[in-house]
Amino acid sequence: MPRGDKSAYTDKQKRQAEHIEEGYEKRGVSEEEAEKRAWATVNKHDGGGKKSGSGRKSS
Repeated sequence: MPRGDKSAYTDKQKRQAEHIEEGYEKRGVSEEEAEKRAWATVNKHDGGGKKSGSGRKSS
């Protein structure tokens, strides 16, 4: 997956990232930095994109 491609994320993860990003922007963080932090937070909580399919171990 190329960097910046968000197609592997669920709609819920995308909404979460948007909400987190808005919170950072309200606190004065730049738009670009807020987006980076928001996706890093989603990845930290969910471990990345969609987790469907066989052969995947649960964390």
